[in-house]
Amino acid sequence: MSLPCEPDLLAAVPETLRPVLRAYLSGAPVANDALYAQLQPEVEASPERWQPKAAAPASCRDRNLVHRKMRWHQQTLRQLGLLEKVPGRRGVWQLKPQAKELTPARPGMVLVAFSTRLGLALWSSCHDVFPRIDEPIALLLTSPPYPIRKPRAYGGVTAGEFTDFICGALEPIVANLLDGGSIALSLSPDCFEPGSPARSTYLEEATLALKRRFDLHLMDRIIWTNPARPPGPVRWASIQRVQLSATYEMVLWFTNNPAACFSDNRRVLQPHTERHAGLIARGGEKRTTNYGDGAYRLRVGSFGAETAGRIPRNVQNFTHNGATHRAMRQAAISAGLPTHGACMPLGLAKFLVEFLTRKDQLVVDCFGGWLRTALAAEQTGRRWLATELMGEHLMGAAYAFQHAEGFQSAFDLKTGGHA
Repeated sequence: MSLPCEPDLLAAVPETLRPVLRAYLSGAPVANDALYAQLQPEVEASPERWQPKAAAPASCRDRNLVHRKMRWHQQTLRQLGLLEKVPGRRGVWQLKPQAKELTPARPGMVLVAFSTRLGLALWSSCHDVFPRIDEPIALLLTSPPYPIRKPRAYGGVTAGEFTDFICGALEPIVANLLDGGSIALSLSPDCFEPGSPARSTYLEEATLALKRRFDLHLMDRIIWTNPARPPGPVRWASIQRVQLSATYEMVLWFTNNPAACFSDNRRVLQPHTERHAGLIARGGEKRTTNYGDGAYRLRVGSFGAETAGRIPRNVQNFTHNGATHRAMRQAAISAGLPTHGACMPLGLAKFLVEFLTRKDQLVVDCFGGWLRTALAAEQTGRRWLATELMGEHLMGAAYAFQHAEGFQSAFDLKTGGHA
């Protein structure tokens, strides 16, 4: 991995962050004490820049507030993907290396990366695979590249290009969708008009296009939140302060036939809360009342029936950093592979696969990444097919499947090369 170019980095961040970033540009790790000493001339030259804008809370009044502000800039640079902590060394940071180059499949190339008894991972563009298959599909669950200002290493499109981009990828999949099958797209609302805190309307435009072009019906916008997500968007929430901190993303769920949809919330029931379990044990409500001008009524015995579980809400919490993700990330790093910067949470993928499909049905993903959809299908007994353009992502994903029944790989997972 190589270090980023100094002029490009400094030009990419606000002026207030540049003194802290400049301290790391040599590429060597820098302890916080050394950072404070290096920036002391900057503090003396422009003391007003380093003074807090508001009175410090009581818990911080015995601390050096200038140093505290430097550490705040550190965290902002970390969120921007420019700095990282040195593992095992408290208070030591370094410049984050640029990701390794990714190797895209050549146009027209379709290679089997690995397979299991239930599924097949292909190194290829989705445009070279799905128009050539006629297997009935129960679910497409995918997280396409977001139309963000700075695309990730695997590339992306602009908000203006997104509708045609996603429709082009989905057309052959929709053609093979079973009656009652689903299309589920994990997308981010955190895309903005150029140079503006106003959000893009690309989600609304794509929703309307999928209805008009393919007659798909919008079943829901399933919201998922990550409680550990850092504050952002950095520019508009943390620096300009004109936006609230974003914490959610959404899954747009469509079907070609709402009356025949395979979804069944009984497959994803959740445990009752302690309060509700106690209410059931007591035989339900002991009172009669109504709310909302009679729209909601409670009667004696309401909510007292024994049920298998609680119907999930359409707002769910999931974390990216589960045990599977940590293991895959460590395996990729150990093999010298680039990590994937925007994985769908495995918990989200499993929830949707179980909710939207039956066992043995076919689940596909046209933008596989680290194959979270495929792994969820594998773990829940669904057949799967996934395409991914970048070979390194498939090699990294293979580590999560190596103990699956019937696993065969084109990669040598011990050396990180081809078998």
